[in-house]
Amino acid sequence: MTVLTTNTNTATAATATAEPSPLVCPVTGRTAPPAGPPAPATRTSQAAPAAPAAPFAERYLLDPAVNADPYGYLNSLRDHDPVYWSAMHRAWLVTGHAQLMHCLRAPAVSAERVRPLMDAVPEGAREDAERAFGILSRWMVFNDAPQHRRLRQVFQEQFAARSIGRYRAFVERATRAMLTRRAVPGRIGDLVADIARPLPALVFARWLGVPQAHGPSFWYWNARVGDLVLGAAQEEREYRTSLQSLVNLDDYLADLVKQRRADPKDDLISAVLAGGQIGKSVSEEEFVGMLTQMAFAGGETTSNLIVNAVLALLEHPEQLAAVREDPTALVPMAVEEAMRFDGPSKMSIRTAARDFDLDGRPVRAEDRLFLVTAAANRDPARFAAPDAFDVRRGSASHLGFGFGAHFCIGAAFARLVAGAVVDVLVREYPGLELLGGQHTWQPSLLNRALTALPVRY
Repeated sequence: MTVLTTNTNTATAATATAEPSPLVCPVTGRTAPPAGPPAPATRTSQAAPAAPAAPFAERYLLDPAVNADPYGYLNSLRDHDPVYWSAMHRAWLVTGHAQLMHCLRAPAVSAERVRPLMDAVPEGAREDAERAFGILSRWMVFNDAPQHRRLRQVFQEQFAARSIGRYRAFVERATRAMLTRRAVPGRIGDLVADIARPLPALVFARWLGVPQAHGPSFWYWNARVGDLVLGAAQEEREYRTSLQSLVNLDDYLADLVKQRRADPKDDLISAVLAGGQIGKSVSEEEFVGMLTQMAFAGGETTSNLIVNAVLALLEHPEQLAAVREDPTALVPMAVEEAMRFDGPSKMSIRTAARDFDLDGRPVRAEDRLFLVTAAANRDPARFAAPDAFDVRRGSASHLGFGFGAHFCIGAAFARLVAGAVVDVLVREYPGLELLGGQHTWQPSLLNRALTALPVRY
């Protein structure tokens, strides 16, 4: 993919060794797949002790060792300079909690970044791209105020915790049923494949109103949209498949909206339509476009949160024991602490809409900013003993779900589903343990996602 450049016109960023960095998706920051098999990003079950302080030397954020265990390097980067211009990444790396909060509040920091992704499409696929990128332009995450506020408000009530809470009994039943089938006590399994991926998909499809028979096509289209938005599509054929999948998803959801207008059900689409705003403050086309975003985002963050929370508990047995002694009080706190300690998202990417000053640094219009929440969530200026996993920390002031106008609208959904899985596991699986060996992490600037988590149930 073409890199969205700042302060330069060259096509690839220079590394510290003058070798070209992998190409970066301008929407998400994810690198393109390498030509050969990627070097595995691994981490052992127990984190290595922190190395002695040394002079700061910048490293590429997708270096396999940094990708596998980023926190030592992110700590050193934040300590060196919480607002650091990286020629290597062609972006400002914002790692301090206070500085990142400033960016999340600042009108000069823009979330609009669809056009650069359009520019990256191969010429041969351009004729398929106009409608697909029109759909992406209606995603609220790619809009600034006042458009963002107008689009978001039609979903606000349905995504509130009190509304999500209506599905608690269903989520708990689905969690227990899936674990009963896939996680037999004493059996060896993969927590990612057994529960973390399929459960959020099942729950979200049910909530959205997708019939079970349509699930395979629905989730196939979502996966291909992910290839586009997360930068995995590289060849013209892959682009065409991803672009067509986004169009297919939009067509499917538009038809589902028409069905729910005629015959409302107990689902998200029917509830929003009943609010009376679709066709008034927000057009039906915009509504359907936003539903494609919800469909894409409905499972990934929650899946990664489940896995990372369970991993943190199993790697800290004293914390797991505390949660088992008082699950009612400590399961929700464990989920929040997992979001802070090793959450499902490492950063978000923004651009400067105009020149502004950030902590004494002159940020110029069109500069990219990497808002590294994984570093801000371990800032000692904000959190005591930030590298410790402590389920009694009692603070939800982490930035794992963002902050302000772009605070994750699906936070209550993610908390509900992840909390249900952790609750059942700590109550009903006393023998749950990690299997030895290394863990492989997906190579991504944005996501913090294990490819598998082998366990004994």
